[in-house]
Amino acid sequence: MTLTSLEIKALNEEFAHYDLVEALKALRQRFRRKIAFSTSLGLEDQVITDAIFRQNLDIEVFTLDTGRQFPENYTTLDATTKRYGKTIRVLYPNTEAIEQYVSTKGINALYESVANRKECCAIRKIEPLNRALQGVEVWITGLRAAQSAYRSDMQLFEWDQARHLLKFNPLLHWSSTEVRHYIADHAVPYNALHDQGFPSIGCQPCTRAIVEGEDERAGRWWWETANQECGLHDGTNAPAFKTINRLGL
Repeated sequence: MTLTSLEIKALNEEFAHYDLVEALKALRQRFRRKIAFSTSLGLEDQVITDAIFRQNLDIEVFTLDTGRQFPENYTTLDATTKRYGKTIRVLYPNTEAIEQYVSTKGINALYESVANRKECCAIRKIEPLNRALQGVEVWITGLRAAQSAYRSDMQLFEWDQARHLLKFNPLLHWSSTEVRHYIADHAVPYNALHDQGFPSIGCQPCTRAIVEGEDERAGRWWWETANQECGLHDGTNAPAFKTINRLGL
């Protein structure tokens, strides 16, 4: 499936008028092939998971276990599957790639250079994500425009050229207050770190709490000065991912 720019523009205009549940239902009715939602178990993703599970929609929910997550992430995953009685598919990195990276560069090589950090992200996140998205027609994410300057330019629907699929960001124009209200109104399980100054939660060694006035993603890879993205959404991790491919992993 390939959509033209005009078709994507029409989708953006149509779905701008739907609330979250209406949008997810319309999406499932519009596209016949597999739809998948990638959750990092953060606040935004818990909102979408709740809407999918409560409506019993035929949309796969999956998450990536990088092997370096906060204990609170696992608590949230467990609470969520028990709350809804649904399955969340969990994907893990390639063991050989992790072993080679850590053995040759060290467990904390990610602090030494942007290249090392992006290679770590590529192994732990990009490769398993790409596996999860094989055969998927529409990929749903929990991205919000207010999270960063880079994300502020996104659209509800975008074409992911690298993965050859349609990307849907249903919470793009939600505020953090709206997200919090939804969580409270629907009694959605959420990560306790969100009450400890963590608006964005990634791997434990790569995430810190933020202080008032900082950007929502300032706590991600805080020792770097570049945009705080791992390559899942901005396509900047191609060189590191090619390194993994050269290794045959």
